[in-house]
Amino acid sequence: MVVIRLSRGGSKKRPFYNIVATDSRNRRDGRFIERIGFYNPTASEGTEGLRVAADRLTYWQGVGAQMSPTVERLVKAHNKKIAA
Repeated sequence: MVVIRLSRGGSKKRPFYNIVATDSRNRRDGRFIERIGFYNPTASEGTEGLRVAADRLTYWQGVGAQMSPTVERLVKAHNKKIAA
């Protein structure tokens, strides 16, 4: 099954996450099919903290990919922020 989840990068105590579409059997930071966006929880006020390719997210959901709870929460908050 294909899942859309976070893959951790960055250095110690400075996390950076890629939002990826991957097979659920792969490791968290292992092989992935496609990078859909990124999330930077330590982003300063003026920089971009979250970017998601909405068209690719829609495509993967259309072919049956499931979002992890964390990615679902981030995308929902991002969409609410854009709509406001």
